[in-house]
Amino acid sequence: MLNLHNYLTEKKTFIEQALPAFLPTRGVPPLLAEAMEYSLFAGGKRIRPILLLATIEAFEQDPVKGLPAACAIEMIHTYSLIHDDLPAMDNDDFRRGMPTNHKKFGEATAILAGDGLLTEAFRAICSLQDQGIEAATVLPIICELSKFAGPQGMVGGQMADLLGEGKQLQLSELQYIHHHKTADLLVFCIRTGARLGGADEAQLEKLTRFARNIGLAFQIQDDILDVYGDEEKLGKPVGSDTANEKSTYPSLIGLEQSQIELERLIVEAKEALAEAGVQTQVLGALADYIIKRDQ
Repeated sequence: MLNLHNYLTEKKTFIEQALPAFLPTRGVPPLLAEAMEYSLFAGGKRIRPILLLATIEAFEQDPVKGLPAACAIEMIHTYSLIHDDLPAMDNDDFRRGMPTNHKKFGEATAILAGDGLLTEAFRAICSLQDQGIEAATVLPIICELSKFAGPQGMVGGQMADLLGEGKQLQLSELQYIHHHKTADLLVFCIRTGARLGGADEAQLEKLTRFARNIGLAFQIQDDILDVYGDEEKLGKPVGSDTANEKSTYPSLIGLEQSQIELERLIVEAKEALAEAGVQTQVLGALADYIIKRDQ
């Protein structure tokens, strides 16, 4: 029987042991290197790379082949957090219980640390070929990373999020933000794991639906935790969305309806997962973890 806590701990350690190999060690100004490492190794759940590796395992393949992609997505995620915390964006002083990057190193260094992690992520992806992955598989992964992390994906979602501050958004507008700012990177993780696992087009489509549902559920839970979460567990102040005058699921449809929508998304995600014809135990457990997490 799966012990999810042990699985998450094991995979998190696996990823964190691999991450240093994908950071440059020579020719980098020491302050920049320190700032990049500060945020990359500041903790976190590592849920995105874990989803990628778990998807490879769902095809009964060795997850080691996905480590370069797993480390790349964690670099992308970390860069987005560094920039998201900046005074020009969310203006947060703490992240994971520690001073945010710009509070420790200054705004200019924080911006460059984020830029450095973003660009190094693409070099990490290219090293998939060192795992014996053919270029015909690697190239679509690189293209999708650009799409899902860029202006059509996460960056576009962040822009829409900024433009929505101080406004009463429609639910469809909030869904656009959540799908792109948060869910797109999860979709990338699942699709990349599926590609590396040998998925056919039908399986890729089913797993994409699974990912989109859990991606939106992930962000709805974030919205709920920002209002009702435990500040000590979260490692940052609650209520930052309200302070920044951002629309959230609880503010638009209320807490009860938000929780109902969360449950609906998880049910639909599991239905899509069951139709994909892969090992579902771990991915299904990870979907449940998203809805039950308290940090």
